[in-house]
Amino acid sequence: MLQAKNKLTLDEFLALPEGDVTYELIDGEAIAKMSPKFFHSRLTKALLRLLENWGQDKGEVAVEWAVVLTRQGKSWVPTPEILFISHQKLAPDWMENEACPVPPELVIEIISPGQSFGQLASKARDYLDAGVLRVWVVDSQARSITVFYPDAPPQTYMGDTLLIDSLFDGLEITAEQVFRLARI
Repeated sequence: MLQAKNKLTLDEFLALPEGDVTYELIDGEAIAKMSPKFFHSRLTKALLRLLENWGQDKGEVAVEWAVVLTRQGKSWVPTPEILFISHQKLAPDWMENEACPVPPELVIEIISPGQSFGQLASKARDYLDAGVLRVWVVDSQARSITVFYPDAPPQTYMGDTLLIDSLFDGLEITAEQVFRLARI
């Protein structure tokens, strides 16, 4: 964990040099993200393929792109495994080498060893409170995708149950499809 004598401001955090470790800004501290393992990497790749095929002309699908949000009244900069932001929220010609400046429609977090579903469910609530419209938590142990909504209870998808969401017109996937594509 990078710690300063005083809490980091958003500008100080965003000015930190890039390195081999990805950090998130949480409560004024730069907190290192969990180091991804093999299943995590394969799931990220599978989800990226599926979302890119669907979202080519709809918006930006990005891997580990930090996003500037607010959490409990403080600057928060999480780095989700994958995010989707539509062209309506971020113009297709936006081309800055910066953190995502607005809440995306979709954030995907994959549970890493050492993390619990409960921890990521709490993080999902923070995302929703910050204006993200959907959060998917992917669990390689349970072979499931749990979708968190701002105005409804979470729903868990397993096997061949079709995940369809009116927010993502034309996107139809199953947890089994994701895990099969990831070959795990």
